[in-house]
Amino acid sequence: MGNAEDARIPEGAEVPEGAVSPEEQWLGPVLRRREQVQPGTTDQRLLDSEGDSEWVHTDPWRVMRIQSEFVEGFGALAELPSAISVFGSARTPAGSPEYEAGVAIGKALVDAGFAVITGGGPGAMEAANKGAREAKGVSVGLGIELPFESGLNPHVDIGVNFRYFFVRKTMFVKYAQGFVVLPGGLGTLDELFEALTLVQTGKVTRFPIVLFGTAYWGGLIDWLRDTVVAQGKASEKDLLLFHVTDDVEEAVMLVTKEVAGEIEPGHLKPARRSRVSVQADPARSSRPGD
Repeated sequence: MGNAEDARIPEGAEVPEGAVSPEEQWLGPVLRRREQVQPGTTDQRLLDSEGDSEWVHTDPWRVMRIQSEFVEGFGALAELPSAISVFGSARTPAGSPEYEAGVAIGKALVDAGFAVITGGGPGAMEAANKGAREAKGVSVGLGIELPFESGLNPHVDIGVNFRYFFVRKTMFVKYAQGFVVLPGGLGTLDELFEALTLVQTGKVTRFPIVLFGTAYWGGLIDWLRDTVVAQGKASEKDLLLFHVTDDVEEAVMLVTKEVAGEIEPGHLKPARRSRVSVQADPARSSRPGD
Protein backbone atom coordinates (compact mmCIF):
# COMPACT_ATOMS: atom_id res chain seq x y z
CA MET A 1 0.00 0.00 0.00
CA GLY A 2 1.02 3.64 -0.21
CA ASN A 3 3.01 5.79 2.18
CA ALA A 4 3.64 9.50 2.61
CA GLU A 5 5.30 9.64 -0.79
CA ASP A 6 2.20 8.25 -2.50
CA ALA A 7 0.41 11.60 -2.55
CA ARG A 8 1.18 14.16 -5.22
CA ILE A 9 2.38 17.43 -3.73
CA PRO A 10 -0.39 20.07 -3.94
CA GLU A 11 0.27 22.86 -6.41
CA GLY A 12 1.90 25.84 -4.72
CA ALA A 13 2.88 23.92 -1.60
CA GLU A 14 6.43 23.99 -0.26
CA VAL A 15 8.15 20.93 -1.67
CA PRO A 16 10.26 18.98 0.82
CA GLU A 17 13.69 17.95 -0.35
CA GLY A 18 13.53 14.64 -2.20
CA ALA A 19 9.75 14.66 -2.62
CA VAL A 20 8.39 13.34 -5.91
CA SER A 21 5.09 13.35 -7.73
CA PRO A 22 4.32 9.62 -7.99
CA GLU A 23 3.08 7.72 -11.00
CA GLU A 24 1.09 5.45 -8.68
CA GLN A 25 -1.06 6.49 -5.73
CA TRP A 26 -3.21 4.64 -3.21
CA LEU A 27 -6.16 6.57 -1.79
CA GLY A 28 -7.60 4.16 0.76
CA PRO A 29 -8.49 1.03 -1.25
CA VAL A 30 -8.45 2.88 -4.60
CA LEU A 31 -5.40 2.74 -6.88
CA ARG A 32 -4.72 5.67 -9.23
CA ARG A 33 -1.94 5.82 -11.82
CA ARG A 34 -0.42 8.32 -14.22
CA GLU A 35 -2.83 11.16 -15.10
CA GLN A 36 -5.40 9.89 -12.57
CA VAL A 37 -3.14 10.61 -9.58
CA GLN A 38 -4.82 13.27 -7.43
CA PRO A 39 -3.19 16.15 -5.56
CA GLY A 40 -3.04 15.80 -1.81
CA THR A 41 -4.46 13.06 0.37
CA THR A 42 -7.95 12.08 1.43
CA ASP A 43 -7.32 13.52 4.90
CA GLN A 44 -6.11 16.79 3.42
CA ARG A 45 -9.30 17.17 1.43
CA LEU A 46 -11.43 16.19 4.43
CA LEU A 47 -9.82 18.80 6.68
CA ASP A 48 -9.85 21.58 4.09
CA SER A 49 -12.62 23.89 5.38
CA GLU A 50 -12.47 25.96 2.20
CA GLY A 51 -12.68 23.01 -0.15
CA ASP A 52 -15.25 22.40 -2.85
CA SER A 53 -18.60 21.14 -1.51
CA GLU A 54 -19.59 19.48 -4.79
CA TRP A 55 -18.34 16.16 -3.40
CA VAL A 56 -21.65 15.67 -1.62
CA HIS A 57 -23.22 15.09 -5.04
CA THR A 58 -20.77 12.40 -6.14
CA ASP A 59 -21.56 8.69 -6.36
CA PRO A 60 -19.42 7.62 -3.35
CA TRP A 61 -21.36 10.05 -1.15
CA ARG A 62 -24.66 8.81 -2.59
CA VAL A 63 -23.68 5.31 -1.51
CA MET A 64 -23.51 6.58 2.07
CA ARG A 65 -26.95 8.16 1.76
CA ILE A 66 -28.33 4.95 0.29
CA GLN A 67 -26.81 2.98 3.16
CA SER A 68 -28.29 5.39 5.68
CA GLU A 69 -31.74 4.97 4.12
CA PHE A 70 -31.51 1.21 4.51
CA VAL A 71 -30.40 1.63 8.13
CA GLU A 72 -33.25 4.05 8.88
CA GLY A 73 -35.81 1.77 7.25
CA PHE A 74 -34.56 -1.37 8.95
CA GLY A 75 -34.47 0.42 12.30
CA ALA A 76 -37.97 1.86 12.00
CA LEU A 77 -39.59 -1.40 10.88
CA ALA A 78 -37.55 -4.04 12.71
CA GLU A 79 -40.20 -4.70 15.35
CA LEU A 80 -43.18 -4.49 13.02
CA PRO A 81 -45.61 -7.41 13.44
CA SER A 82 -46.62 -9.56 10.47
CA ALA A 83 -47.76 -7.17 7.76
CA ILE A 84 -49.31 -6.97 4.31
CA SER A 85 -48.39 -4.26 1.82
CA VAL A 86 -51.39 -2.70 0.07
CA PHE A 87 -50.88 -0.85 -3.21
CA GLY A 88 -53.14 1.25 -5.39
CA SER A 89 -53.57 4.55 -7.15
CA ALA A 90 -52.89 7.88 -5.46
CA ARG A 91 -55.67 9.23 -7.71
CA THR A 92 -58.47 7.11 -6.28
CA PRO A 93 -61.13 9.60 -5.09
CA ALA A 94 -62.17 9.53 -1.45
CA GLY A 95 -65.61 7.99 -1.09
CA SER A 96 -65.42 6.07 -4.37
CA PRO A 97 -66.12 2.30 -4.40
CA GLU A 98 -62.39 1.61 -4.83
CA TYR A 99 -61.57 3.86 -1.88
CA GLU A 100 -64.15 2.18 0.33
CA ALA A 101 -62.79 -1.22 -0.72
CA GLY A 102 -59.36 -0.05 0.41
CA VAL A 103 -60.75 0.97 3.80
CA ALA A 104 -62.48 -2.39 4.16
CA ILE A 105 -59.31 -4.27 3.20
CA GLY A 106 -57.26 -2.31 5.73
CA LYS A 107 -59.74 -3.14 8.48
CA ALA A 108 -60.00 -6.80 7.49
CA LEU A 109 -56.22 -7.24 7.42
CA VAL A 110 -55.93 -5.82 10.94
CA ASP A 111 -58.75 -8.10 12.10
CA ALA A 112 -56.77 -11.02 10.63
CA GLY A 113 -53.72 -10.06 12.69
CA PHE A 114 -51.67 -8.06 10.19
CA ALA A 115 -50.18 -4.59 10.19
CA VAL A 116 -50.84 -2.61 7.00
CA ILE A 117 -48.05 -1.06 4.92
CA THR A 118 -48.74 1.38 2.07
CA GLY A 119 -46.86 3.99 0.09
CA GLY A 120 -48.25 6.53 2.52
CA GLY A 121 -49.85 8.72 -0.12
CA PRO A 122 -53.44 9.71 -0.87
CA GLY A 123 -56.09 7.71 -2.71
CA ALA A 124 -56.05 3.94 -2.31
CA MET A 125 -53.03 4.11 -0.02
CA GLU A 126 -54.81 6.50 2.33
CA ALA A 127 -57.86 4.24 2.27
CA ALA A 128 -55.94 1.18 3.47
CA ASN A 129 -54.16 3.22 6.16
CA LYS A 130 -57.50 4.64 7.26
CA GLY A 131 -59.01 1.18 7.59
CA ALA A 132 -56.04 -0.06 9.59
CA ARG A 133 -56.14 2.91 11.94
CA GLU A 134 -59.90 2.67 12.47
CA ALA A 135 -59.46 -1.00 13.34
CA LYS A 136 -56.84 -0.02 15.96
CA GLY A 137 -54.06 -1.72 14.02
CA VAL A 138 -50.56 -0.69 13.01
CA SER A 139 -50.71 1.67 10.02
CA VAL A 140 -47.41 2.18 8.18
CA GLY A 141 -46.60 4.57 5.33
CA LEU A 142 -43.41 4.38 3.27
CA GLY A 143 -43.25 7.65 1.38
CA ILE A 144 -41.03 8.74 -1.50
CA GLU A 145 -39.40 12.07 -2.30
CA LEU A 146 -41.20 13.37 -5.38
CA PRO A 147 -41.79 16.94 -6.55
CA PHE A 148 -45.57 16.51 -6.66
CA GLU A 149 -46.10 14.46 -3.48
CA SER A 150 -47.82 16.13 -0.54
CA GLY A 151 -46.30 13.97 2.19
CA LEU A 152 -47.70 11.11 4.25
CA ASN A 153 -51.44 10.87 4.73
CA PRO A 154 -52.87 11.58 8.21
CA HIS A 155 -53.78 7.94 8.87
CA VAL A 156 -50.13 6.81 8.99
CA ASP A 157 -48.88 6.00 12.50
CA ILE A 158 -45.35 4.90 11.52
CA GLY A 159 -43.90 6.78 8.57
CA VAL A 160 -40.58 6.65 6.76
CA ASN A 161 -39.80 8.86 3.77
CA PHE A 162 -37.26 7.69 1.19
CA ARG A 163 -35.14 9.35 -1.49
CA TYR A 164 -34.63 6.18 -3.50
CA PHE A 165 -37.31 3.96 -4.99
CA PHE A 166 -35.25 0.78 -4.73
CA VAL A 167 -34.68 1.21 -0.98
CA ARG A 168 -38.38 1.82 -0.45
CA LYS A 169 -39.33 -1.21 -2.56
CA THR A 170 -37.01 -3.38 -0.49
CA MET A 171 -38.93 -2.36 2.64
CA PHE A 172 -42.28 -3.21 1.03
CA VAL A 173 -41.12 -6.78 0.46
CA LYS A 174 -38.85 -7.36 3.46
CA TYR A 175 -41.41 -6.36 6.08
CA ALA A 176 -44.53 -7.79 4.43
CA GLN A 177 -45.81 -11.33 4.15
CA GLY A 178 -47.75 -10.56 0.97
CA PHE A 179 -49.30 -7.92 -1.29
CA VAL A 180 -52.87 -6.83 -1.93
CA VAL A 181 -53.01 -4.73 -5.09
CA LEU A 182 -55.90 -2.37 -5.74
CA PRO A 183 -56.41 -0.68 -9.13
CA GLY A 184 -53.49 1.61 -9.81
CA GLY A 185 -51.17 3.12 -12.39
CA LEU A 186 -47.52 2.75 -13.35
CA GLY A 187 -46.18 2.84 -9.79
CA THR A 188 -48.61 0.12 -8.75
CA LEU A 189 -47.66 -1.97 -11.79
CA ASP A 190 -43.98 -1.50 -10.99
CA GLU A 191 -44.46 -2.85 -7.47
CA LEU A 192 -46.71 -5.68 -8.69
CA PHE A 193 -44.31 -6.95 -11.35
CA GLU A 194 -41.30 -6.71 -9.08
CA ALA A 195 -43.11 -8.90 -6.55
CA LEU A 196 -44.16 -11.37 -9.25
CA THR A 197 -40.55 -11.59 -10.44
CA LEU A 198 -39.27 -12.19 -6.90
CA VAL A 199 -41.81 -14.98 -6.38
CA GLN A 200 -41.19 -16.50 -9.82
CA THR A 201 -37.43 -16.62 -9.27
CA GLY A 202 -37.68 -17.92 -5.71
CA LYS A 203 -36.18 -14.80 -4.13
CA VAL A 204 -39.18 -14.76 -1.80
CA THR A 205 -41.32 -17.75 -0.86
CA ARG A 206 -44.84 -18.16 0.47
CA PHE A 207 -45.63 -14.61 -0.60
CA PRO A 208 -49.28 -14.23 -1.67
CA ILE A 209 -50.19 -11.60 -4.24
CA VAL A 210 -53.88 -10.71 -4.54
CA LEU A 211 -55.21 -8.41 -7.25
CA PHE A 212 -58.44 -6.75 -6.16
CA GLY A 213 -60.91 -5.92 -8.93
CA THR A 214 -61.55 -8.44 -11.70
CA ALA A 215 -62.88 -5.82 -14.12
CA TYR A 216 -59.80 -3.62 -13.71
CA TRP A 217 -57.18 -6.37 -13.86
CA GLY A 218 -58.93 -8.47 -16.48
CA GLY A 219 -57.29 -6.85 -19.49
CA LEU A 220 -53.83 -7.28 -18.01
CA ILE A 221 -54.48 -10.94 -17.26
CA ASP A 222 -55.81 -11.49 -20.78
CA TRP A 223 -52.67 -9.90 -22.22
CA LEU A 224 -50.38 -12.00 -20.04
CA ARG A 225 -52.20 -15.17 -21.06
CA ASP A 226 -53.02 -14.47 -24.71
CA THR A 227 -49.82 -12.67 -25.69
CA VAL A 228 -46.97 -13.17 -23.21
CA VAL A 229 -47.64 -16.84 -22.42
CA ALA A 230 -48.98 -17.65 -25.90
CA GLN A 231 -45.77 -16.37 -27.48
CA GLY A 232 -43.60 -18.33 -25.06
CA LYS A 233 -42.28 -15.33 -23.14
CA ALA A 234 -43.57 -16.70 -19.84
CA SER A 235 -44.76 -20.03 -18.53
CA GLU A 236 -48.44 -20.87 -18.15
CA LYS A 237 -47.80 -21.63 -14.48
CA ASP A 238 -46.71 -18.01 -13.97
CA LEU A 239 -50.39 -17.07 -14.18
CA LEU A 240 -50.80 -18.91 -10.89
CA LEU A 241 -48.43 -16.64 -8.99
CA PHE A 242 -51.34 -14.37 -8.10
CA HIS A 243 -55.02 -14.40 -7.20
CA VAL A 244 -57.73 -12.04 -8.43
CA THR A 245 -60.96 -11.33 -6.57
CA ASP A 246 -63.68 -8.76 -5.97
CA ASP A 247 -64.40 -9.92 -2.43
CA VAL A 248 -62.67 -8.34 0.58
CA GLU A 249 -63.13 -11.38 2.79
CA GLU A 250 -61.71 -13.70 0.15
CA ALA A 251 -58.75 -11.41 -0.48
CA VAL A 252 -57.80 -11.55 3.20
CA MET A 253 -58.54 -15.28 3.41
CA LEU A 254 -56.22 -15.99 0.46
CA VAL A 255 -53.44 -13.95 2.02
CA THR A 256 -53.89 -15.57 5.42
CA LYS A 257 -54.02 -19.14 4.14
CA GLU A 258 -51.07 -18.77 1.78
CA VAL A 259 -48.93 -17.16 4.48
CA ALA A 260 -49.84 -20.05 6.79
CA GLY A 261 -48.98 -22.60 4.11
CA GLU A 262 -52.53 -23.93 3.89
CA ILE A 263 -52.64 -23.22 0.15
CA GLU A 264 -49.86 -22.87 -2.38
CA PRO A 265 -49.47 -20.70 -5.47
CA GLY A 266 -50.32 -22.90 -8.42
CA HIS A 267 -52.86 -25.04 -6.61
CA LEU A 268 -55.43 -24.30 -9.32
CA LYS A 269 -55.36 -25.15 -13.01
CA PRO A 270 -53.50 -22.73 -15.32
CA ALA A 271 -55.59 -20.05 -17.01
CA ARG A 272 -57.35 -21.14 -20.17
CA ARG A 273 -57.34 -18.84 -23.18
CA SER A 274 -60.71 -17.39 -22.40
CA ARG A 275 -61.99 -14.12 -21.04
CA VAL A 276 -64.48 -15.89 -18.79
CA SER A 277 -62.18 -16.01 -15.76
CA VAL A 278 -61.85 -12.23 -15.62
CA GLN A 279 -65.37 -11.26 -16.68
CA ALA A 280 -67.11 -12.98 -13.81
CA ASP A 281 -70.07 -11.54 -11.94
CA PRO A 282 -68.67 -8.85 -9.58
CA ALA A 283 -70.40 -10.60 -6.70
CA ARG A 284 -68.25 -13.64 -7.37
CA SER A 285 -64.49 -13.75 -6.96
CA SER A 286 -62.18 -15.48 -9.39
CA ARG A 287 -58.62 -16.41 -10.04
CA PRO A 288 -56.91 -17.15 -13.37
CA GLY A 289 -57.88 -20.70 -14.21
CA ASP A 290 -61.19 -20.74 -12.32
